[in-house]
Amino acid sequence: MKFSIIYEAQMADPSRESERRCFEEIVEQVLLAEEMGFDNVWAVEHTALTQYAHMSAPETFLAYIAGRTTRIGIGHGVVCLPPAMNHPVKVAERIATLDILSGGRVHFGMGKGGTQQEAGTFGYDLAELQPMIDESMYLIPKILKDGHVEHDGTYIKIPSRPIHPSPVQDPHPPIYYACTRESTLQLAGDRGIGALVLGFSGPDEIARKNAIYREHFKNRKAEDQVGFRPNEHLAAFCAACVLDDRDEARRIGLKGQRFFAEAISYWYQGGPKPTAHIESAEDNEVALGQAREHVVAYISEEKIVDGADAMTSNYTVAQDAYGNADDCIRYVTRLEEAGADEVLFLFQMGTVPHAAILETIRNIGQKVIPHFRAKAAEREAIAAE
Repeated sequence: MKFSIIYEAQMADPSRESERRCFEEIVEQVLLAEEMGFDNVWAVEHTALTQYAHMSAPETFLAYIAGRTTRIGIGHGVVCLPPAMNHPVKVAERIATLDILSGGRVHFGMGKGGTQQEAGTFGYDLAELQPMIDESMYLIPKILKDGHVEHDGTYIKIPSRPIHPSPVQDPHPPIYYACTRESTLQLAGDRGIGALVLGFSGPDEIARKNAIYREHFKNRKAEDQVGFRPNEHLAAFCAACVLDDRDEARRIGLKGQRFFAEAISYWYQGGPKPTAHIESAEDNEVALGQAREHVVAYISEEKIVDGADAMTSNYTVAQDAYGNADDCIRYVTRLEEAGADEVLFLFQMGTVPHAAILETIRNIGQKVIPHFRAKAAEREAIAAE
């Protein structure tokens, strides 16, 4: 199993100074994550979603990260493909250039974006985007493979042109799709690409989604394949705060998740603006309880668990990855058993302090990742006998 971090650049304070500090802190976190043995860093792409996500130019962020690192994978999770937002030729050129400069470390996720707020910025109706996304999705890998394009489609028309450069990974980097509902899991499986499950699904829900994805991947048709490099891979979102003080980790983590839920509800469903001031576990538990009634947040059709039930967990069954390293191991074990090939750790929720994220990265790198690496080595040794 792979262990990765995904970033929204989320912040409670959306001021210029806070934005600058947030990106500087993210860079420090990623450098530590590479040192601690994490496999990949992923960046979302969102536009015009104040507080929820300020990661609007992931290609710039990831290029900078590629230049500051030597080993960690560089993941677009995902590039939004409405043509006026990201024209397929420019996407191909940027992906190939990043793959060259990173030494072949790019992972290429695709999607359409999640809100009318974003789609409308570029003159689109969100409900009408999918056919455009499909056209770009099939076109970009061909450009990366051939170094040439000539296309007369419904939404995209490009005269015969050479396109440079070509990526290091031949014929192209591994391809993924953002999956938040059953139909997108089916799409990813049918088209032979990886599934990035970008929602707060628990292990039981991941197991259900994994079964859907694997069945569709197994039964896919050759003519539906996106790109020229099938990629059977399911990556699961996992919000986490892993501190030596498990009670403090849960206070910080659940507060951050509440902020995340309210921020996404604000932009996706017109809910109230997120709050960031609740500090005590008791007050936060009350607020999370109220959120069950008043804040129903979805990523598309994906309900975000508000965490109120988990506040009273006795840790006998891990409800989330908020706690100490042992709690995290128990929860990630359940994700592994559910079929996840990769854990997309979300640490940087709007109210989570930088120091807590750094401690979380160290604890996972020193205690959690080695546990699973040792288990994998043991399985390989047994298989080799």
